[in-house]
Amino acid sequence: MAITTSFSLLISPKVTKQNLIFYTLKNHHHSPSNGHIKFNPNLKTSVSKLFNTIQKPQFLRFRYVRNQINSMFTGIVEELGHVKHMGYDEDGGFHLKVEGNIVLQDVNLGDSIAVNGTCLTVTEFDTNASEFTLGLAPETLRKTTLMELEPGSIVNLERALLPSTRMGGHFVQGHVDGTGEIVSLDQEGDSLWVKIKTSPEILRYIVPKGFIAIDGTSLTVVDVLDKEACFNIMLVAYTQQNVVIPLKKVGQKVNLEVDILGKYVERLLSSGFLDPTKS
Repeated sequence: MAITTSFSLLISPKVTKQNLIFYTLKNHHHSPSNGHIKFNPNLKTSVSKLFNTIQKPQFLRFRYVRNQINSMFTGIVEELGHVKHMGYDEDGGFHLKVEGNIVLQDVNLGDSIAVNGTCLTVTEFDTNASEFTLGLAPETLRKTTLMELEPGSIVNLERALLPSTRMGGHFVQGHVDGTGEIVSLDQEGDSLWVKIKTSPEILRYIVPKGFIAIDGTSLTVVDVLDKEACFNIMLVAYTQQNVVIPLKKVGQKVNLEVDILGKYVERLLSSGFLDPTKS
């Protein structure tokens, strides 16, 4: 996931070079076509100088910045991809390999791609084979439905926004709030009613005619059924042919991301920053 990360590292005179291994991503805009991460040997010089000059404990601050603005999406699915592989790496990490075409047209290492609404980071890619690999953190597996994927599974794919991108859906972060369960799929003409049950913690942010991202698809809520802990949406024929939701069955789960505006408003009100009793 594309984030801006900073961390502090305490270094004391007892620390040796062998205790630290520094890795860096080479300029990913000039990475080789196979997309493999390279080790930068130039860091050895700076590390040597560091240990030769440190006389007392101090904090060194390292900062990895991919973008000044975190990745955003619109919830407009660009294509349906196919899962090629999902499992553990040799180093113990968990990864997901997906086949796709459109999302690979201008891909670089470290780019963000939303898979069923989950913002993930590209760690490898092969444009000739039309496939790319994404890293998965344990929290991501716990919070989303990605753990249920298997080879052959179809997934929604969307690249992160560019400044020039037309905004067709709504602001989607790719930060899944939780999951919902499909409780009914009912056809009406060429449209499809989808009823989803979720937790009260998520349902509180869902409002009629408001936005919601379901498996990364920007959709409009029709009704909220509080007593049933459910809400429903309607998919027109075109949407049914281009997203993964209609391919699922009753009882299957979907990723949900509510409109971020509702959470910001709640936070402001609960903190006392905005007093609704004052005009």
